[in-house]
Amino acid sequence: MMQLTFSPRPGTPLYEQLYRAVVAQIRAGQLKAGERMPGKRSLAEQLAVSVNTVDAAYQMLAAEGWLEARERSGFFVLPYHPPLAPPAPAPAAAPPRAQSPDPGWRYDLSTGGVDTGLFPFRTWGRIQRELLYSRPGLLARGDARGDGELRAAIAAHLRAWRAVDCDPEQIVVGAGVEYLISLLARVVGSPITALENPGYARTRRILHNNGIRCVAVGVDGQGLDPAALAASGARLVYVTPSHQFPTGAVMPAGRRSQLLNWAAAAPGRFIIEDDYDSEFRFDVRPLPSLQGMAGREGPVIYLSTFSRSLAPSIRIAYMVLPLPLLTRFEAAYGGYSSTVSRFEQQTLAIYMDEGHFARQLARARGRYRARMEALTGALEEAFGPGALEFYGQHTGLHFLLRLKEGPGEGEMVRRAADAGVRLAGLSGYYLSGAARCPANTVVVGYGALKDEQVAGAAAALRAAWG
Repeated sequence: MMQLTFSPRPGTPLYEQLYRAVVAQIRAGQLKAGERMPGKRSLAEQLAVSVNTVDAAYQMLAAEGWLEARERSGFFVLPYHPPLAPPAPAPAAAPPRAQSPDPGWRYDLSTGGVDTGLFPFRTWGRIQRELLYSRPGLLARGDARGDGELRAAIAAHLRAWRAVDCDPEQIVVGAGVEYLISLLARVVGSPITALENPGYARTRRILHNNGIRCVAVGVDGQGLDPAALAASGARLVYVTPSHQFPTGAVMPAGRRSQLLNWAAAAPGRFIIEDDYDSEFRFDVRPLPSLQGMAGREGPVIYLSTFSRSLAPSIRIAYMVLPLPLLTRFEAAYGGYSSTVSRFEQQTLAIYMDEGHFARQLARARGRYRARMEALTGALEEAFGPGALEFYGQHTGLHFLLRLKEGPGEGEMVRRAADAGVRLAGLSGYYLSGAARCPANTVVVGYGALKDEQVAGAAAALRAAWG
């Protein structure tokens, strides 16, 4: 008869202890496949436990595939196959380099920041709370292009402020410009896209990830060069005509007409007009949008975001599709879900409809203009008359700074970093031909700079570059 080493211990049910003892013997090879287990009554007597204890253990063993119950024959051990040893691990690939931790900048003059103190916390929070309790239907799936109320509010705002000619049906809301450009890349279907040079490296990365080849087209004091665009072979071009990034050039009406003529010269050509920070023009009212010149049947895709006027984390961007692209977009993405929370969409719609957004822009425009003037004034005072040149400071939240007798752009950036000042050199925005970059020129953003830091930032740069 099979002998089990079984020493009952307090704290664990007897049937579970018996179950574990049998499993251990099967794994150790002491119980062979096909061997008949003792009857319940005889094993109970042998171990001085109840028949119910043995029965419960046998049932668990059968349920887990250790034993097989045969009618009128008892329980038999099933074959057990020890697990194979795992293969030797392949040599580990080098892990991706971790991002360097934020060194704790004293002064942040990067271009991506905004003044979070301008965010309308109280009004935004009130609208969201009211929606949360009064509109449970917002938990349901909404329109793939974005809620109609928000698209209507955006259309009204664009007509009044940017002379954009569109209906709400032409507007698509999405979680960030990156997402919308990815959709456009597949809808337009252009194998080659022209990008401003210098310009957004981010846009090139997005298009490249979607299998589109990008060509760099030069920029001068009036924006993108139409003659170079015509020679590029592209059918799609990405431009920032109201405030070219990063040079700050504003494309005049005559060159805008040339750009529209390029698009009209061949079927299937389109222009992406990124109007990302046109709200912040400090000298005169901005030129009407390129889309407004082309009309709703024209070849311009208007693209913008609320990341600069509200906050980057809101993640609400939008595009206005020309009517010829709208049907194509609906066929490709009509079944998609919107990537923006409906509560955020409705909050923004109400915020705009009640007039808060227009007041917010006026307040932000005044705050940023004062900061720009204070920073350029502090820099001129620190370096002395005639030592610096500024470009593009009257629009957007950054400008170019050229130090006439500078040590070179790379050295300027390095010395600034050593002094705790975060900024970038202009050459880093060139997609190609960085050797043509103007010397001693850096890109200075002031959106995230606190007003009380302006004098300190200017003094730190003077000490670093002096």
